[in-house]
Order: sequence, then structure tokens, then C-alpha cells
Amino acid sequence: MVMLAALSALAPLGVDMYLPAFPAMAEEFGTSASAVQLTLTAFLIGLALGQLVVGPLSDRYGRRPLLIVGSLLCVLATVACAMAPSVELLALFRFVQGFTGAAGVVLSRAVVSDRAQGARAAKMFSLLIVINGVAPVIAPLLGGATIGLFGWRGVFWVLAGISLAILVGVIAWVPESHPVERRSTGGFATMVHDARQVLGNRSYLGYTLAFAFGFAVMFAYISASPFVLQNVHGLSTGWYVAAFTSNALGLVFMSALNAKLVERIDPRTLLRGGVGLLGLFSALMLVNALIGPHLWVTIVVLWGAVSSLGLVIANATTLALAEAQHAAGTGSAVLGALQFGLAAVVSPLVGLGGEFTAVPMALVMLASAVVAALALSAVKVPSGAER
Repeated sequence: MVMLAALSALAPLGVDMYLPAFPAMAEEFGTSASAVQLTLTAFLIGLALGQLVVGPLSDRYGRRPLLIVGSLLCVLATVACAMAPSVELLALFRFVQGFTGAAGVVLSRAVVSDRAQGARAAKMFSLLIVINGVAPVIAPLLGGATIGLFGWRGVFWVLAGISLAILVGVIAWVPESHPVERRSTGGFATMVHDARQVLGNRSYLGYTLAFAFGFAVMFAYISASPFVLQNVHGLSTGWYVAAFTSNALGLVFMSALNAKLVERIDPRTLLRGGVGLLGLFSALMLVNALIGPHLWVTIVVLWGAVSSLGLVIANATTLALAEAQHAAGTGSAVLGALQFGLAAVVSPLVGLGGEFTAVPMALVMLASAVVAALALSAVKVPSGAER
């Protein structure tokens, strides 16, 4: 479980650790801020596309070989990022880093789905989120300290070291979870057939869209909160980091609570409650943005929105992959590709109104929460469905 959480933690570490270095990177390369921001977009696109490739391949060749190869290539791509001589090559290497690092993200979910179903799977996904929740807490602190000591390139050397440690851990502690007798053997045509079956499953799509648009709420917050809390509300960098950390801990707490609740409450019920809370807090954020915004309302409402995702992420993942049990790699791939594809779209949207308004962030949060609720309402739950 610790190794699976470490694999999935590479994505938030790869995003959050180098954000404070954007000004220094623009200065060194003699380029604009938007050009540096493209390195983040390239990483997210690679992360999305990589999952679409690795997930279906793992249904045919197994999880462990692709985890090892993906982790090794991710180490090499991260080293290349640290040595990039231009912003254009950095963007290219970041794409490769995201593409290869996608193996850990998509296959950590597939491994859990291989080994558990129902309430037990929901509990395992909740525990993954609890462990993985440490990443966004420590990433800004680790990134800031690294940049202060070694510059922005030091961030990628640290990430390369973490990736290498994870590669060693995968080899030592992550066995194959997808036995030969359960693998697809029909080549590309079979992978296409599996993908069609997964995408043709209405319940899978409903849970997947609820997951992805729930995550879009969080990424709208991640992308816009530095401007909203610092430029709009005037918080210092230190207080912003404190608020960011508090929200991350709220997500960890709610995920831990969800791990306990799924032992007694159906994951579908918890998911509906989480999506409902997400919509409520997003609506309150929009009202606050329009009439204020007021600092303490913003802080409380953002904490509530982020924390409620602890009831959404694990349960939506469990229920979606249960609908794609015959092709968990493909199911996890579509789930993750949509998740990070939406993240890449949301990031520029929240900045359309400029750096001194909270309205775009609140609008994107509410719109995403509404789509998640509509997707969930379209799921037809069989009568007497087992937990």
C-alpha cells in the first residue's frame, strides 16, 4: 500500500514542487511566464495520454513489467528535465516525464482493483488517499527549501532521486496482481474491444465523470488559490502555505473517515453525500466571491470543498473500476486520462478574469460540481446491489 501510494504521489509532487520556481525559470531562460507555464501543461497532457496507453497494455502484459519500465523511464526523463538547456526542451522532457510517470498513477489503481472489490476496495482507496495526501502538504515546503538551496534544477534532481527510490521499491515489494489466465490475449483488436465495453457501460461513465469533475473542482482551487488568497485577500506566502496545508489535511482526514464509514455505509451513499457537499460549498464560494469576498468565509468554504472530496475520490474510483473489472487497466486509464485532461483545461479557465478576482475560480468549481452531480444521477443502481 505504501509503494502504491508513492507511485500515485509522483503526480502531485511533479506539479507542486516546482511551482515556486516559475519566476526564476523564466529569468534563466529569458522567456515569458506563459512559456514556463506550458511546461506544466505538457506534464499534465503526458500524464493523461500515458495512462491511455499504459492501462490497456497492462491488461494484456500484466501490471508489474509496465510499472518497472515506466518507473525506469520516468527516472531518465526527470534527469533530462534537470539538465534541460532551453524551455522548449524542458517542456518536451516534462511531457515524457508525465507520460512515463503515468504508469504509477494508472497501475496503482488497477492493482487495488485486482485485489479487492466493494467496501474493501473503497477502504483501500481511502487509505491510498490518506498516505498520498502527504504529498501536497510537503511538496510546497520541500520545493521551496530545495529551490533556496540548489535552484529550480535541484527540484528535478530531488524528483529523480524519489523516482529511483520508487523504482527500487516496486522491484522489491510490488508483485504481479494480474495473473496470466486473466489477461487479454487478442492483441490490439481485443484492447479496442475492451475499451468499447468500458466506455459503453453507463454506470462506469457516470462514476468516472463524477470522479473527474470532482477532481476538476480541486484543480480549480489549486490553480487559482495562490492568486485568490494572496492577491485578493492579501495573505502572505507563509499564511497561504498554512491555508493550503490545512485544506490538504482536511482531505486526508475525510479520506480516513471514509475508510471507516465504508465498513457500515454503502460507497454509493457516501459518494452521493460527498458530491452534494461539493456542490453546496462551491455554490457558497460563488456567492461569497460575488458579494465580497470575505477572507474567513473563503477559508472555511475552500476547506469544506476540498475536504468533501475525501468522500468522492475513493468511492467514485471503487464504483467505476468495479464496473470495469474485466479490464481494470483500461478502466483506470480512462479514469485517469479524463482526470488530468480536465485539469489541463481547468488551469487556464480560472485565470480568465485576472489575478484579482475569485469569481472565475468559484464559477469553475460550481460548474464542475454540477456536472459531477448530473453524471451521478444518471447512474442506474441495480436493486439489491451488493456493497
